[in-house]
Amino acid sequence: MRHAGNIYLVGMMGAGKTTVGRLLARRLKLRFIDSDRELERRCGVKIPLIFDIEGEAGFRAREAQVLAELTALDGVVLGTGGGVVLSEDNRRRLAARGTVVYLRATPEDLYERVRHDRNRPLLATADPLARLRELHAERDPLYRDVADLVVDTGKQTVLALARELIDKLGERWKASA
Repeated sequence: MRHAGNIYLVGMMGAGKTTVGRLLARRLKLRFIDSDRELERRCGVKIPLIFDIEGEAGFRAREAQVLAELTALDGVVLGTGGGVVLSEDNRRRLAARGTVVYLRATPEDLYERVRHDRNRPLLATADPLARLRELHAERDPLYRDVADLVVDTGKQTVLALARELIDKLGERWKASA
């Protein structure tokens, strides 16, 4: 395990980073931060509008800046945006400053979770499931590369997933859970 003070959740959109992250933070008595919500708070607009105005490159630059600041904090569970791993600098930052957990899910499970969500600019396409499959194929190796732990989200409940994560994170975290 790396820097034990922080836990960084990575994975595709809909993998459960925010939902599981909140519960995990509560159980471990840490602060939860969602990097996408923090970026929206700072910009004063939703992510789809940032994509519309600045494109994906502009969004990724803002995302990297927010990530640099959030990974400088201690004692946090951080739910990251799904594409945060596309940047090598971001991956390096995550690996150096905390324990990285990849919440893995199949594209089909992800589709079931996000298909009605209109706040997903990368899925604004004629075939969102095909797009999820492309994104998963591109990002899965990057998530695996940066992760200390890989946890399949599957069909288990959020509670069961949080419990499994705490078990896998080891005795150090259990003591405070």
